[in-house]
Formats: sequence, structure tokens, C-alpha cells
Amino acid sequence: MNQVMDRVHGVLSDISRAAVWVGGLALMLSAVMVTGDVIMRKLFGITISGSDEISGYVFAAATTWAYSYCLLNRANIRIDAVYNQMGLRTRAVLDLVGLAALTYYVYLLAESSVGVLSESLEYDSSAQTTLATPLWIPQIFWVTGLCFFLVCLAFLCVYGLYALARTDWSTINRIAGIKSVEEEIAEETFVN
Repeated sequence: MNQVMDRVHGVLSDISRAAVWVGGLALMLSAVMVTGDVIMRKLFGITISGSDEISGYVFAAATTWAYSYCLLNRANIRIDAVYNQMGLRTRAVLDLVGLAALTYYVYLLAESSVGVLSESLEYDSSAQTTLATPLWIPQIFWVTGLCFFLVCLAFLCVYGLYALARTDWSTINRIAGIKSVEEEIAEETFVN
């Protein structure tokens, strides 16, 4: 069962890594577009209409897809002064409580975002800008990013509960805990 869980974790990590690369590329392209707009406006008085709008959509979508990458790679920021002084078992329980709370919050957020998308589709809403972008287009990327994040959180909760039932504290730490200094150094120096 542990191998199945590890395999699913790997697949989710691969999807999130690909999404982060696509989101990063989209952010770079939107930065080039905005830079080109600023230069053309300054030098020639010509503007690329909607570059700010498009970059906002790209930022929102790329951010939601990056959440799962941060989660699965334990790259989120935490205040760990007291956490590091606790035992492995206590940290594991706190990690699971934190995962459960975040899962509930993201569930509410994803549910609301699906409602927003549904309304945009139902009323054929468009942005009140020069581009008049149909809002469902950027919202679909935003919503799917949040929903994928929710799937990743739910999976980690199930994996964590499975490890808890087996009193496998190190697995809980490996999937949901804070990276150790040694792990951070190994990542930065490409030592495995």
C-alpha cells in the first residue's frame, strides 16, 4: 500500500511540476508583453491594449497551480521555532491537523470558485475592459488550479491518516512536515 501511495504522490508531483513550468513560462511571456507595452508607449505612443488584464489572468492562474507544487514539495513557509523543539509524534499530529484545516479552507474556496465560474458561464459574463474577455476563459484555469490543489490536499490527508494508523511518524514528516536543514542543503546542492 505504501508503494501505491508513493506512486500517486509521484504522479501528483509530476503534474504539479509541469504546471509550475507552464505557469512560469506564461508569467515570463506576460512580463515580456507588459515590458513591450511600456517601451512602445514611451517611445512611440502606441499601447498594447489589455496587456495588464492578460497578465492579471496569467498571475491568478499560475498562482493557483503553484499551490500544489509548494504543498507536495513542502516548500511553504512556516514559523517553526517551537515546532522544531517538539517530538516527531507531536509534529506529525500537528502536520495532519494543519493539513486537515487547510483542506477544509481550500474546499470552501474551491466550492466558491466553481460557483463563480458557473455564474460566468450561465450569464455569459465578460470583463468590462477593452478586450471584453469572456470571464469563463481565465476562470477555468483559476478554478482547475484550486481544484487540483484540493485533490492534492485530500490525497495527503488520506496518506497521512494511513501513516498515522500505522504509527509511521517518519512518513507523515516526509509528506507533510517541514524539511530538515539537511534536506534543504541536499536539494540546493543536488545531493541525493
